[in-house]
Amino acid sequence: MEKRNLKAWLYLLPAILFLGIFMIYPLIDVLIYSFEEGYNSTSETYFGIGFYNYSYVLNDPYFLQAIKNTLILVGITVPISTVIAIAISVCLSSIKKLRNLFQTVYFLPYVTNTLAVGLVFMLLFKPTDYSPGFVNLLLGVFGMTPVDFIEGPYWAKMFVLCFYTVWVVLPFKILVLTGALASVKEDYYNAARLDGTSSFRIFRKITLPMISPTVFYLIITGFIGAFKAYNDAVALFGTELNVAEMNTIVGYIYDRLYGEGGGYPSFASAAAIILFVIVLTITCINLLISKKHVHY
Repeated sequence: MEKRNLKAWLYLLPAILFLGIFMIYPLIDVLIYSFEEGYNSTSETYFGIGFYNYSYVLNDPYFLQAIKNTLILVGITVPISTVIAIAISVCLSSIKKLRNLFQTVYFLPYVTNTLAVGLVFMLLFKPTDYSPGFVNLLLGVFGMTPVDFIEGPYWAKMFVLCFYTVWVVLPFKILVLTGALASVKEDYYNAARLDGTSSFRIFRKITLPMISPTVFYLIITGFIGAFKAYNDAVALFGTELNVAEMNTIVGYIYDRLYGEGGGYPSFASAAAIILFVIVLTITCINLLISKKHVHY
């Protein structure tokens, strides 16, 4: 028995070393940095240990704006993208002919470069000297006033960011949910139809419970992905996200490390730990909720 355990640990050793070097050690290092006050990256010295970095970050208006943007982005895009993905996946699963073609079409945005998609969205929404933008042209057809969605009011910029994020994450969710729906046994549906069960009740009582583990997985990964959003905002609004009031928590961390106001790894580390705590808390809440609503 001891030889088997030793053999198992030897097989796990490469993975343990990888996780320790590239995940656990950096996390501990960031935690230490976050408590070092006045850390100088050049001389690698600091003058004290305490909670000043956390106090500074939590009172920084740029960080508070980043938290606001990130929470709005998470609260809007995760549920909307999940619901839309479920609806599209159910429709695709009901199509026998050309199903693979439609799956490929829906998956194309996922393999397209994020910045390229962002530039397309910017061209669609941003007015120029020659055109008010394609979206504004559509709004004009309905007699609505043109809006600068890229450099205009806050709500317009947040709408574009949420719209873009939903567009980017939909393909992966559709692909995963389509696979989950294909694994549901047809016998359940046949038995329900014999009893005269309506389509909506079949979906609510059979389909949704059967794919609930997959839906839960997508919700968890969706929350984590939305909290890590940064490239999306850069693709739409450029690198001056603080000026545009569209920065995210990850963007704030990057700015504190490498931006014009950078060179402060202690502040960046404190912000990173705060982000870690927020994501961990929301993940734990979702895990508690899943015990009642997810059927394994």
